[in-house]
Amino acid sequence: MPVREEDYRRLREDLLGMAGLVQTAIRESVRSLVERDTEAAKAVIDGDRRINSYDVKIDEECIELIALRQPMGRDLRFLTTAMKITTDLERIADNAVNIAERALELDEEPILKPYIDIPRMAEISGEMVKDAIDAFLNEDTELAVRVIKQDDEMDDLNESVLLELTFVMTQDPGTVSRAMKVSYISKYLERIGDHATNIAEMVVYMVKGRIIRHMLPKEFERLEEK
Repeated sequence: MPVREEDYRRLREDLLGMAGLVQTAIRESVRSLVERDTEAAKAVIDGDRRINSYDVKIDEECIELIALRQPMGRDLRFLTTAMKITTDLERIADNAVNIAERALELDEEPILKPYIDIPRMAEISGEMVKDAIDAFLNEDTELAVRVIKQDDEMDDLNESVLLELTFVMTQDPGTVSRAMKVSYISKYLERIGDHATNIAEMVVYMVKGRIIRHMLPKEFERLEEK
């Protein structure tokens, strides 16, 4: 029995609601760091409960539809992909909470240095999450591929931050504690990019029925041509 359009609509609305909260958590966690806004950091941490509730709700909806409708083909891939996507969104939110927690700790210490690459990483990762969800909802594999390609930029920015922080720590050992916390934040953002990439890869699976994790560059190029 095929999944009804109203079932799809409800799932899409819930996924959009969850994704919107996750994007806000990314943005606000980094803003709390840059602007030293402790209330914003606390709001991100408190807001995680609502994101978790979306995760549970969407999973329950998908399990119910699989049990009642016994879907096949694209319908089944849509539902299983939706369940995996919520897992990645929930983990993205956890990373945003981690950023907010480090921001609260850093608020109690002198500023290490101006934040330049960190806000850029937050901007890119937020765009990746938005585009990955849009790709899923619109079954847009071209957009999904663009998200996947952006992951290299996130990796490069993370490496740049870590190199700069290593230099700062060698010049002044007194900065080690603060520098390590900033390095954690950079890594959290890099992981957010990884989770957005996971979502984009699952979109390709849903639409094309192909698992592209661990695909070699030449194989990936051939996929784009199809």
